[in-house]
Amino acid sequence: MPKERRSVAPGLISAEPLHSTTKKLKFATRIAIPGKSVRSQPGVISAGDATKGKNGKASKKSAHGTDGQQSGMVFNKGHGQHILKNPLVIAAIVEKSGIKPTDVVLEIGPGTGNLTEKLLMAAKKVIAFEIDPRMVAELHKRFQNTPLWNKLEIVKGNCLDFEFPYFDKCVANTPYAISSAIVFKLLKNPTFKCAVLMFQREFALRCCAQPGSEAYCRLSVNVQLLSRCSHIMKISKNSFNPPPKVESSVIRLDPKHPPPPIDFEEWDGLVKLIFNRKNKKVSSIFRTKVTLQDLHEKFVSYQKMNGAEAAAAKPSGASGTPAPGDLAFISYDAFRELMESILTDELFSKRGRLLDQDEILTMLNLFNARGIHFI
Repeated sequence: MPKERRSVAPGLISAEPLHSTTKKLKFATRIAIPGKSVRSQPGVISAGDATKGKNGKASKKSAHGTDGQQSGMVFNKGHGQHILKNPLVIAAIVEKSGIKPTDVVLEIGPGTGNLTEKLLMAAKKVIAFEIDPRMVAELHKRFQNTPLWNKLEIVKGNCLDFEFPYFDKCVANTPYAISSAIVFKLLKNPTFKCAVLMFQREFALRCCAQPGSEAYCRLSVNVQLLSRCSHIMKISKNSFNPPPKVESSVIRLDPKHPPPPIDFEEWDGLVKLIFNRKNKKVSSIFRTKVTLQDLHEKFVSYQKMNGAEAAAAKPSGASGTPAPGDLAFISYDAFRELMESILTDELFSKRGRLLDQDEILTMLNLFNARGIHFI
């Protein structure tokens, strides 16, 4: 008489290893039925259980991915190490840079080399500044035995401690903690064609802000004095490993050639004074006691440097206004009168956040013409 077929309730059938004291591994089939206990039968090993160790916990894979995440490697957030891993973003950055096969590219903070690889494919040479010895080792490991190795020059150390070599374009996912220092180091001697840089979004928007906008500030004025700044694209925090706490943006800086014939320190001294209280009228800022005293001290120093003490015995000007060499002219009360004569210009009735570069330059010329300086 034929045996009856044993009915099996519908469920999930998988396999699991049966541990024994022998070296050979036995397996059993595990049938999981909703609402019922698990039964085991001899059978096939399941793929899920194959990754379990002796303690029954799933083991983690150790692999070297494109984002540079490696077992045991901890990224140093103090160095701003947030590795750009999104290949679409990397490709877009390289495309927006417009790199030619004859260009030498400067990269700051290459990390594990995801962006570096695309730059090497497009450029004649890449000069990469990296402060972390572990990342330098990663770059060696990634490129040393490839055709791209001959096009890569790695400089170990803080980029702010070095004079930049000649380069045509700068493309970088910059460490956010030194964003401002990097921008003004690049624009100090702008012999390059353009820079495509990734920053924290707030910083990037301030670089590109226009007069009257909420983000318009001292940084906006100074960056746009030396370059033409444009916002290229926004980058999600999920495009990085590990993800930063802030969103990011990519901007492009095209330095002005030739640079404006302005003493930048003098310019920045005036801009700093105006934008410390950018919502106030400029005339009100220059009438405060602290500002008047500070400018008076600088004024006296300049007069002494120009021989004011030697010319102190000379008579006043024909109009009755004290000459620049007179002792009366360098007194605080006389200086305050001089400032009032300058502040009568209607330009000083505007608020700082509404001033464009030409208006600030006009103010600077008015002050310098009367012997008033900001450094």
